Amino acid sequence: MGCGRVGSTLAHILEDRGYTVAVIDQDPEAFRRLRPSFKGDRVTGVGFDRDVLARAGIERADGFAAVSSGDNSNIIAARVARETFAVRQVAARIYDPRRAEVYERLGIPTVATVRWTADQMLRKLLPGSGVEPLWRDATGKLVLTQVTMSPKWIGEPIKLAEMSAGARVAYIDRLGEAVVPQIGTVLQEGDVVHVIARESDLDRVTAAFATRDGSEH
Repeated sequence: MGCGRVGSTLAHILEDRGYTVAVIDQDPEAFRRLRPSFKGDRVTGVGFDRDVLARAGIERADGFAAVSSGDNSNIIAARVARETFAVRQVAARIYDPRRAEVYERLGIPTVATVRWTADQMLRKLLPGSGVEPLWRDATGKLVLTQVTMSPKWIGEPIKLAEMSAGARVAYIDRLGEAVVPQIGTVLQEGDVVHVIARESDLDRVTAAFATRDGSEH
């Protein structure tokens, strides 16, 4: 939702990665920011209106990004996408950092404009999709990155997941709070897991968190 500079950039990046994209904006002129070769849908309307969202294919959507110019519109649209249509990956751009903290506690990941990059929004929408690591050490061998967690890990101790993956969980984003795991910390639904590992091991590590075959017992 939103076809400004951020929305159009995001739409192009996602399409280039092979995703089908629909863009919603109240102003039909905004779609001029999309390149002529853009194959996705252009939907004119209010981005938190359920009928407009339905026309954009929200019922089939894997992710929803609210990146209009208004905080209220973004958070309302994000909540409708999450709560009414059960979209799994939802993120909202928020201008007011005081509001962002409140929305994170509601379970809506936010990206503040002052630190906006397309990469940050992609991390929210496409966890574990091969986006550049959050951090790399000076030697280039160690990286900090976000991983996708299989639902099968929910309720299990982080130590068990670490042993299976052969990597250390650096921290968890839990409802907007950064949590450093302790010995008895258990993975919960909605946790966003960040691991530190050798870059050469990253494919194996991400696969271990994304799947679980039961062999840990």
